Amino acid sequence: MTEETVDGSRNRIVIVGHGMAGARLAAELSARLGDAKITVLGAELHRAYNRIMLSSLLAGKVDESGVELAEAAGHGIDVRPGVEVTGVDRAARTVTTGQGDLIGYDHLVLATGGRALVPPLAGLDRDRLPDRVAVFRTLDDCRRILAATTGARRALVLGGGLLGLEAARGLAARGLDVQVVHPVGHLMERQLDPTAGAVLARTLGGLGVTTHLDVAASAVDVRADGLTLTLSDGRHLDADLLVLSCGVRPDTELARAAGLTVDRGVVVDDRLRTSDPHVSAIGDCAQHAGVVTGLVAPAWEQARVLAQVLAGHDPRARYRPQPSVTRLKAAGIDLAAMGDAAAGPAPDVEELSFSDPVRGTYARLRIVGERLTGAIMLGDNPAVGTVIQLFDRGTPVPIDRRTLLLGRSRDGAGAAPVESPALMPDAATVCQCNTVRKGALVRCWRAGARSMDDVVAATRATTGCGSCRDAVEGILGWLSSIDTPDPVEAEVAA
Repeated sequence: MTEETVDGSRNRIVIVGHGMAGARLAAELSARLGDAKITVLGAELHRAYNRIMLSSLLAGKVDESGVELAEAAGHGIDVRPGVEVTGVDRAARTVTTGQGDLIGYDHLVLATGGRALVPPLAGLDRDRLPDRVAVFRTLDDCRRILAATTGARRALVLGGGLLGLEAARGLAARGLDVQVVHPVGHLMERQLDPTAGAVLARTLGGLGVTTHLDVAASAVDVRADGLTLTLSDGRHLDADLLVLSCGVRPDTELARAAGLTVDRGVVVDDRLRTSDPHVSAIGDCAQHAGVVTGLVAPAWEQARVLAQVLAGHDPRARYRPQPSVTRLKAAGIDLAAMGDAAAGPAPDVEELSFSDPVRGTYARLRIVGERLTGAIMLGDNPAVGTVIQLFDRGTPVPIDRRTLLLGRSRDGAGAAPVESPALMPDAATVCQCNTVRKGALVRCWRAGARSMDDVVAATRATTGCGSCRDAVEGILGWLSSIDTPDPVEAEVAA
């Protein structure tokens, strides 16, 4: 066993986890703490990668280099892939690795993420999945699924949530006959209401994905030539591959063993501190105000706030959760869900909806006091960008609600012109994942960035789910068309 120390330093920061939260925190800290010794310990052997882009990798839209994240590098940054932390000694302020190394810290950050749940199916060893069965969570999982598609014709996906549908659509894009089994009566029940779920199921059917709803799986028989999934209603489904997408549980094993306060996740306060002031937690493993998000935007915001706290640059820095927007990233499907849209009727809530199942279109709005508190936008609707902006900014909705439901008003005019870059306020959020506002893009342009790559490098816009790329390109196009050296002045003039 070896012990590592940094003599005379009180800035030894150890980050356990090199996923999207841990990698972002390392980058944020390296920009703020020039004299810190930052050690990042990642159990996976890979470079940091964008987990929410794995569905694109599964669909064949990108290769593995297309999901890699920029890593923090330079003086004081020590990234160690393939190093698992097996224990934390809070009294000595050390962590022990699987290799037997003892690493000291002044501040420890847990970014251990979450683990995919494996359901208790008869015939399945949950600790050792056969080659034809895989979960969908990590890059290694994705590799496993892709290997199993060789020579495969039929695939089953257990779970009709966001990740399950992305996996299903990705496999269908590779030409497989895909069936989804979901134990609830409609798809994506956490984000969608039953009507939207039904429209989505019909859309998926047209894209080669069959859905079996309100039925659970009870057993699986895996053979050399395929597998059979038995459903709770007695039916049997045959396939060559089974993908399990049954939810994710925060990985709190290390925190619990260290004696930290753990509920569903590692409990943290507004400064992301655990019950030990020398230990913080961020990302999928953290529970703030009773909530475990499992989303990239809150994880990256937590990384930003924690970097400010540890650097001491802003003593008032606090994590304040922002309303999130869920996007389904699958070819042939355009879905955005936000707020309390899936909730039932309530007093003082104005409900509006429009459904066209044949064309795969559904829109639902929930409005309280002229403010949008929730929305579901499924299918081709030119107002989706406007709806997201109204939800994000909390500004009053148009008098004619049809501009949002249908993308046009009574006289046929389009949705409110908030989509125009010239009319968008600087506070409008363009990239939800990284909380990049229009003003940041304008300032980046004024600082000399002229290409999309320059803007992405400076602001990180588009590096999350990528759904904002068209909006960012539109703003850059508007800036490049302005016949003045000062875009801000031109915006005011407009």
